[in-house]
Amino acid sequence: QVQLVESGGGLVQAGGSLRLSCAASGSIFRAYTMHWYRQAPGKQRELVAEITSGGSTNYADSVKGRFTISRDIAKNTVYLQMDSLKPEDTAVYYCNALSGVISSWGQGTQVTVSS
Repeated sequence: QVQLVESGGGLVQAGGSLRLSCAASGSIFRAYTMHWYRQAPGKQRELVAEITSGGSTNYADSVKGRFTISRDIAKNTVYLQMDSLKPEDTAVYYCNALSGVISSWGQGTQVTVSS
């Protein structure tokens, strides 16, 4: 079982930036696709960004051009750089590791964007 620990959330004004981190318990990136999801109150969890084992990235339309997913293989850490934040980005952000049917989740980190 992969252990994931997110950090970096907080309160920021609209237009500001935050960087989320997701530390994995081992060297998993060459076998796992890593995702960032988010869930706002009263809404379903939605995929924000992913980075595949080969390093390809994909983004939800709502965050394209503002968010960047990256990874540091040596540190077993995935990042989500969030720029030009909007109030609608307010949510709990979760890190996910997926390989075949094996899926692991972090505990989530709260991001609140004030207008």
